[in-house]
Amino acid sequence: MNKMLVAVFDSEVVAAEGFSALKGLHNDGDITVYATAVLVKDASGKVSIKQAADQGPIGTGLGMLAGSMVGLLAGPVGLAVGASMGTLTGLIFDLNKSGIDVQFVDDVSKALSSGKAAVLADVEESWAVPVDTRVGKLGGMVFRRLRSEVVEDQLVRESAAFQAEVKQLKEEMAQARAENKAAIQAQIDEAKKKAQVMQDQAKARIDQTKREAEAKITALQGQLKHASDRQKAKIEKRIAEVKADLEARHAKLQQAGRLAKEALTL
Repeated sequence: MNKMLVAVFDSEVVAAEGFSALKGLHNDGDITVYATAVLVKDASGKVSIKQAADQGPIGTGLGMLAGSMVGLLAGPVGLAVGASMGTLTGLIFDLNKSGIDVQFVDDVSKALSSGKAAVLADVEESWAVPVDTRVGKLGGMVFRRLRSEVVEDQLVRESAAFQAEVKQLKEEMAQARAENKAAIQAQIDEAKKKAQVMQDQAKARIDQTKREAEAKITALQGQLKHASDRQKAKIEKRIAEVKADLEARHAKLQQAGRLAKEALTL
């Protein structure tokens, strides 16, 4: 299962050991680590990215999450002083794009006190014991969330809403008086503009999720080459799960695209 994992440690030095522990579990085939980043909270409470996420289709998503967490982990005071409502909304949107909710960040924030460090990792993990055991030996705390399909679900909902809105406005137009038709047409045009945005986003998301899935499968296949017979079945199962997840996401995105197209052609 694809998860976002955050391990919080008492210091940056111990976090480096935790980072190595995750890499070791990857090499052993117990988990698959797609991308990593390291955050540090200094004595003044400032959170910074000490080690940026790996580059590539997967690392880009984790980098976005890391950047969003830096802003949100500043806490209520930091957000009040340094972030506008628009900025806060943008940070939350980036989290949603990463498949993570704000509650997850809040849980991490409570554990990441001054002087501590956290390792962020986008992982494929079948069971929690290997990570919990290794991190626990280093005195770390593990937080994990399944990567959800927030963006895909949102695109379907919004595309359906615009399709219904255009349909309703068209019905109103058919019965409206001549003096009201221009105003209704303006509403139709505006709704169609938004539907076009939804269609474009769905197309872009299809390309993005395909690139991410291909990168993950490549990583898993590379891991498979060096896996023991005991681990090969687990890794092959992870590959199948990535493919199934891609199909599910694409089905939703295609649905969103169809709904948006219907709105545009009404």
